[in-house]
Amino acid sequence: MGKLDGKVAVITGAASGIGRATALRFAAEGASVVIADLNQNEGEATAFQCREAGGLAVFQNTDVAQEEQIQAAIERAVGEFGRLDILFNNAGLAGAMGPIEEIGVQEWDRTMAILLRAAFLGIKHAVAHLRKSGGGSIISTASVAGLRAAAGPLAYSVAKAGIIHLTKCAAEELGKDLIRVNCICPGGIVTPLLFSHVPGGADTVRHFLNNIQPLPRAGEPEDVAAMALFLASDDARWITGTAMVVDGGLTTGGGGAIPAGMRGPWRTRRWSGPSFE
Repeated sequence: MGKLDGKVAVITGAASGIGRATALRFAAEGASVVIADLNQNEGEATAFQCREAGGLAVFQNTDVAQEEQIQAAIERAVGEFGRLDILFNNAGLAGAMGPIEEIGVQEWDRTMAILLRAAFLGIKHAVAHLRKSGGGSIISTASVAGLRAAAGPLAYSVAKAGIIHLTKCAAEELGKDLIRVNCICPGGIVTPLLFSHVPGGADTVRHFLNNIQPLPRAGEPEDVAAMALFLASDDARWITGTAMVVDGGLTTGGGGAIPAGMRGPWRTRRWSGPSFE
């Protein structure tokens, strides 16, 4: 038996990185999954891999900056699989970059739309369907950058801090419906979000991240997927309103500093879009 047998999940940003790893893990544990992403080629590939792993999966082209598209992804799950049990608000990007006095309003607003507003909209449109299922699990991807300064670009960090508080507020409101709301705060994870614009790609980023935390290796998408599986499953049936840190100990203050080579682009670039662009 799988931990998610009979469950139906929507995962945004599931075409790559943490979202893809989580979709594959959920499918292997028996879930039916809607892969919600803008990247059609990789999204379709992820859905195919989920089906090969023994689960049911469909791809839904989704721009999380658009409310109606988030709603459509959730309704696709209900229409395709008959219910909704799990929502993972995971889609993201680095967004607005550079010094605070040089961040444009449009770049700030788009960063908030994709990282914070999208999570609010996902929760908003999932609640009624989760109630009909007798409860369920809402998970959002936050970040250690939402817990400490200088762990990410400024706008990104503020948005991720907002995710953490949104999680707590929604958990308090929805607990009566047996809807659990939690978020995950990853540390240094080797994903396209980090390596797509770095010379040397994943190998370079993995080298940077191997020694910035007490556990001497970079985080992998599968590390976060394992936490998402726990929060989605009945093993976490009495856990809500939490920000679960998956960072190899980075936020203990031990380990090394975030390398200057990783921080540099935050200061010099102005925008970092989806990893596939």
